[in-house]
Amino acid sequence: MLAFAANSLLARQALDSTPIDAATFTLIRLASGALTLWLIVRISRGSAWTRPDWLAATALFAYAICFSFAYRSLTAATGALILFAAVQLTMIGAGLRAGEALTRRSGTGVLLAVAGLIYLLLPGITAPEPAGAGLMAGAGVAWGLYSLRGRGVTEPLRASAGNFLGAVPLALAAMTPFLLTGEARADSAGLLLAILSGAVASGLGYVIWYAALAGLAATQAATIQLSVPVITALGGVLLLDELLTLRLGLASAAILGGIALVLTRRRTTPARTASANRFR
Repeated sequence: MLAFAANSLLARQALDSTPIDAATFTLIRLASGALTLWLIVRISRGSAWTRPDWLAATALFAYAICFSFAYRSLTAATGALILFAAVQLTMIGAGLRAGEALTRRSGTGVLLAVAGLIYLLLPGITAPEPAGAGLMAGAGVAWGLYSLRGRGVTEPLRASAGNFLGAVPLALAAMTPFLLTGEARADSAGLLLAILSGAVASGLGYVIWYAALAGLAATQAATIQLSVPVITALGGVLLLDELLTLRLGLASAAILGGIALVLTRRRTTPARTASANRFR
C-alpha cells in the first residue's frame, strides 16, 4: 500500500515542483516499469514476458496518461481519493451488470460513496479543479477496466510485464506532439521521480502485492486498499506541505466508509478474487 500511495506522491511532486511535463512523465514511468518487470520475470522465470493484451495495454496507458495530467492540478490526497473511488465503483458496477445481487447494506454503501464523491466535487472554495478531477476519474475507470480485463490471468506478473511493454509505444505516440511543438521538457529531478514511480512504486510494488495476496482473502485484499488514500493524504501533509481540509476529510470518510460497507458484506467469489488481485 505504501508503494501505491507513493505513485501519487511522486507524480504530484514531479509535476508540481519540476519542469517535467505530464506526457514525458508517463512515458518514463511506463518504460521504467516495463524494464523492471521484464528483469524480474527474466530472473525468476528464466524467460521473457508474454505478448501484450492490447486491450489491457490500452487501458493501462489511458490510466497512466490521465493520472499524470490530472496531477498537474490536484493535490496528492484528492487525486488518490478520486482515483480509488472511481476504480472501486467501476468494479462494483461491473459486478452488478454481471448479475451480482445488491443487498440493502451494500446499496447503502454505494449511495454513501457516491454522495461523498459528489460532495468532494461540488463547487466551492476547496473543491478540486474540475478538469483535473475529471481526468483522475477517467484514470480510475481505465484502471478498473484494466483490472477486470485481468480476470482469469494465470501469471499476473508476466502478463503485467507484457501489458507495460504494450503501453510504452502508446505513451511515445502521446508524447510526439509535445516533441514537435517543443513543449516536451524534463530535468534530472523530474526524470528521477518518474523512474522511481515506474520502477519502484509500480514495478516492485506489483511484485510485493502479488506475493502478499497469497495470504489474503479477496475481501481482506480489497478492504486493505482502503488505506491507500489515507496513506497518501498523510504523505501529502508530511512530505508535500499539503493541507488536509475539512471537505476532504468528510468526503474521505463517506467514500471509504461506503465502499467498506460494500466490500465487507461479501465473501470470496471468483469474480471478486480476480478484481482484487488485479487492482494496482
